[in-house]
Amino acid sequence: MLTLRLQRLGKTKRPSYRLIVSEKKHDTQYGSLEILGMYNPVEKNKIVELKADRIKYWLSVGAQMSETVNNILINAGVITGAKRKAVKISKKRQTKMEAEKGKAEEAKKKAEEAKLKAEEDAKVKAEAEKLAAEEKAKADAEVQKNIETEQQTNTPVEEVKTEALSESTPAIESTEAKSEGGEEVKTEAPAESAPATESPEVKSEGEEEKPAEPAQ
Repeated sequence: MLTLRLQRLGKTKRPSYRLIVSEKKHDTQYGSLEILGMYNPVEKNKIVELKADRIKYWLSVGAQMSETVNNILINAGVITGAKRKAVKISKKRQTKMEAEKGKAEEAKKKAEEAKLKAEEDAKVKAEAEKLAAEEKAKADAEVQKNIETEQQTNTPVEEVKTEALSESTPAIESTEAKSEGGEEVKTEAPAESAPATESPEVKSEGEEEKPAEPAQ
């Protein structure tokens, strides 16, 4: 049975392909009945050079296409129809992929759990800090209130002391005034009693004269 398929060319990691028509039972490197175009997927624009008339001819005579060639021809607009799945996954590869997928999902789940736990821890820490701040503010308010209360209780005593001092000040002034008056009196009294101080001097003179009389 004739089949349209790709024949690999190019270097390692830089492949290019020929679109050939050959017997399905033969390998693509065995040979071809005709080269129908070129396909280079490595290039940015994926260069495709096709002989559309010859491709339609071989399809008209019953040639089949591989899944990859079918999709290339649909993209190029040579034929119309639905695309086919070109990649076949073996059971071993599928099992491995499912295992990897399960591991990825488990890792994702653990990451989400760790994230939730971290968020909860952060929330608990924030609440604890908030509570501590509120308690500190409350304690500071109580201390301030106690200080204000003590100041209020101490203020009347100071006012009473101030008033007592202000009341005692006139008494002190009056005492000073009296003392000043007394001093004036005392200073005047010695001036009046000045004659009394002279009498002892006279007596002393009289006493001196007494011994003179018996001598006569």
